[in-house]
Amino acid sequence: MLNRIATHIKKHFCAPEVSAHCDGPCGVYDSASARIYAEAVLSMTKKILDLNPSVGDHATANILFRYIAIKEEQAQKTKEELLILWTDYFKPVHLEKYPDLHDIFWKAAKLCSACKVEVNLDQATELLATVEKIHTMFWSTKNRNVAWVRAS
Repeated sequence: MLNRIATHIKKHFCAPEVSAHCDGPCGVYDSASARIYAEAVLSMTKKILDLNPSVGDHATANILFRYIAIKEEQAQKTKEELLILWTDYFKPVHLEKYPDLHDIFWKAAKLCSACKVEVNLDQATELLATVEKIHTMFWSTKNRNVAWVRAS
């Protein structure tokens, strides 16, 4: 009976499916996912720079295109995770301890964009270093000393 009612409601009141971090007071935030994505950006950048495709080498060209797609996707995911921390977790009270907080996050978001559109080892390295700085700030606000650990 309930399934029939739910189906009827969905049929007459269509709404697009959405997803997001809870935007409620769940308090579940972590900088780890941004680190993982930023680390993948750096890894893919290195792999792209190591490739040496030649004209007619379709196998290497295919690998190159895949690496580029992964790098861009991971840079976007890094940006999304950082924006969640910046806009949902960090509060005005944190600015007292970190007056450059907004500037750090703004520059990190810009680095994510740069890493999407370019293949630049310095930018990818700087992105990961900036995520490390945000990691330190984040855990400091929770009065915890959580080690920075890289997967690679």
